[in-house]
Amino acid sequence: MDYIRDYVMYAAIFGMFSFSWFGWAQERPRASWRLYLGIASGIALLVCLYGVYLSVTHWDAPSALNDKTSYRNYLITVYVEFFLAAAGAFALIRWKRKDYVAPWIAFIVGLHFIGLKPVFNDASLYVLAALLVIVSVISVFLAPKLNVANSAITGIGSGAVLFAFAILGLIRFYLV
Repeated sequence: MDYIRDYVMYAAIFGMFSFSWFGWAQERPRASWRLYLGIASGIALLVCLYGVYLSVTHWDAPSALNDKTSYRNYLITVYVEFFLAAAGAFALIRWKRKDYVAPWIAFIVGLHFIGLKPVFNDASLYVLAALLVIVSVISVFLAPKLNVANSAITGIGSGAVLFAFAILGLIRFYLV
């Protein structure tokens, strides 16, 4: 079954988090990247807002979250993600390894999409999970070579991946 509201919520939520990751990428990127990061943030925000508009205007459309079990599993997955992300970030900051917070968050966000696949019955969430985990790992090795913060690489990679999935949500909405 196609869940129309879920597709537009993908656009809204993934667009919002793409906007956020592109913003985080501005922590310490190369100076020549700043304009492009700002443009990417702006475009992601527009996709988010369009997704919000479509979500509001299609609020009564089918959603996987209409099922109480799916909704409960969704909440559990999100709460676990927040707890793990926050605990890891706290530990990294306490251990004076704050440059690893962005990759850690991306890693946990990636893993949480594995738990959301059965909730939304959407195998593409496995792809999203894999891409975010890959970005989190690559950023740790690539950032020092480019002499930028880990958050610059993590933010660009995560922002781009989430933006692509926001657009995919819009495409799927229009194809249903």
